[in-house]
Amino acid sequence: MNKDSLLGDIRVLGVTVFLAGPYTLLNLARLGAESIKVEVPEFGDPTRQNGPFVTPDGYFENQESDHHLSTRFIKRSEGLKSITLNLKNPKGKQMFLELAKESDVLVENLAPGAMKRLGLGYEDVVKENPEIIYASISGYGQTGPYSKKRAQDPQIQGMSGLMDINGFTDGPPTKVGFLIGDLVTPLFACYSILAALRQKEKTGQGQYLDVSMMDTLTSLIMMDTLEEDLMNGEPVRMGNILRGSPSGNFTTKDGEITITAASDDQWANLSKALNAPELLENPEFSTFFARNKNINKAVASIQQILSKFTRSEALERLENGGIPCGPVRSVEEVIKDQHYWDRGTLRNMKNAAFKDSVPGISTGFPVKFSGVELPDSDGAPTLGMHNEEIFRKLLNLDLETINQLKNDGVI
Repeated sequence: MNKDSLLGDIRVLGVTVFLAGPYTLLNLARLGAESIKVEVPEFGDPTRQNGPFVTPDGYFENQESDHHLSTRFIKRSEGLKSITLNLKNPKGKQMFLELAKESDVLVENLAPGAMKRLGLGYEDVVKENPEIIYASISGYGQTGPYSKKRAQDPQIQGMSGLMDINGFTDGPPTKVGFLIGDLVTPLFACYSILAALRQKEKTGQGQYLDVSMMDTLTSLIMMDTLEEDLMNGEPVRMGNILRGSPSGNFTTKDGEITITAASDDQWANLSKALNAPELLENPEFSTFFARNKNINKAVASIQQILSKFTRSEALERLENGGIPCGPVRSVEEVIKDQHYWDRGTLRNMKNAAFKDSVPGISTGFPVKFSGVELPDSDGAPTLGMHNEEIFRKLLNLDLETINQLKNDGVI
């Protein structure tokens, strides 16, 4: 543990699989916490088996050695420490409780009740460590009528209402193009963990955090005025146009751009930038409420004007006029943008088994701190890579005992 980093005095123990739990551990590790990932002996996180696999020599369809790590696993696990423990084994369970006693935070994202059935639920762990911050991440939460339902990101997007507001008005409900529930929920988990740690500093007491993916996404979509749209009989699914104002995507002669004109001032600036006084003079567009009521007409009017320009011509006019705007770029364009590489938002992937980076793109932490450098990760760990380090340091086990535990199937 690097005590000089932001969370350098914090140790996190995680029983996490797939994405939501590992991404929580990953972000705490990015801030300097020692994040220990507990995995099933010989098998590990199921994501480890999802190829392709990568080494500095390139991509491989099959996992030819323990050093061949899945690209998905690398993206989700850089900076974590991997240990193996059979939590169904009495000795493995006891070792886990001893590790929890030496930890500040425990994160799990198994099915609700799974840790409790193992005898490792909050009630069990808090007996060993009353100050533990224990966070459970699940699809629907630990309580309520849906709590026992199995779910991953697609089901959560559907159940939360997110799909209903995503897509075109005349099309079907549509999922977001990345695993938003699996990735946003861990951010809520992380800052809730930090808040709980701050509370513990004041009271000396730990607590249990029940983190729900569906609650997260529903709370986010309801930041918009969906109930007003429903009350007024307006569609909640608007495609690439923003609900509530004629903002969104528009087509030029050679590509798509996105514009925001979400206030009367911005609408006036848009009218001026496009040399289109009719946008301001038309009573159907004169106020925010009027434009919202006649949004299809307003959108059509903007589109008619922009179709006369190339993308670069339109963006130049809009930028000079102070209108928030930008090109709608392909993922390939984004990857090639040096801006992200200079800021460390995009970087080469690392497999901790190798000194050199491996093919593929990983991400850095998107916030820059003026007072401290965030730790540089060694990369994603091979299965059980840190068994000896963790078991020696935290449980005072010697190498002979560790080898015996491996032979006995405990680790």
